Amino acid sequence: MSTTEVLHHHHKHCDQLFADAEAAGVKGDWGAAVADFTRFRDELLAHFSTEEQVLFPAFEAATGMVGGPTQMMRFEHAQMRELLEQMQAAIDQRVRDPFAGAAETLLVLMQQHNMKEENILYPMCDRTLAGSVDVAAGLRERLEEKCPASA
Repeated sequence: MSTTEVLHHHHKHCDQLFADAEAAGVKGDWGAAVADFTRFRDELLAHFSTEEQVLFPAFEAATGMVGGPTQMMRFEHAQMRELLEQMQAAIDQRVRDPFAGAAETLLVLMQQHNMKEENILYPMCDRTLAGSVDVAAGLRERLEEKCPASA
């Protein structure tokens, strides 16, 4: 198992949760949208915090690189957090179009972000942190703690 394998799997899990939340919101099924979006948001935020508090610091410490790819990923995480807030506001107000617009933007950003992580950053982390059982275990434990249902 690579250091970042659990994060690859969690991307796919979050993608499915997003699809459920988006479908409910676009249909205007607000009861389902609230539940599905809350689960998706919580899982995505847990994913971000796991990367920001476990993976990125370990990579930065091992490489001395603090202004490179991890800085860009943190910036994109902040953009996605803002879109989550917009989606939440639309759900709270039960307005379909703003929800769908923010969801569409978030989907594109997530797809681009995940491609960069999975094809560039994660392989760099795997090479740099190869054999670091502590980092791999820390990622797994943190996601299990924050998202027990996804583990």
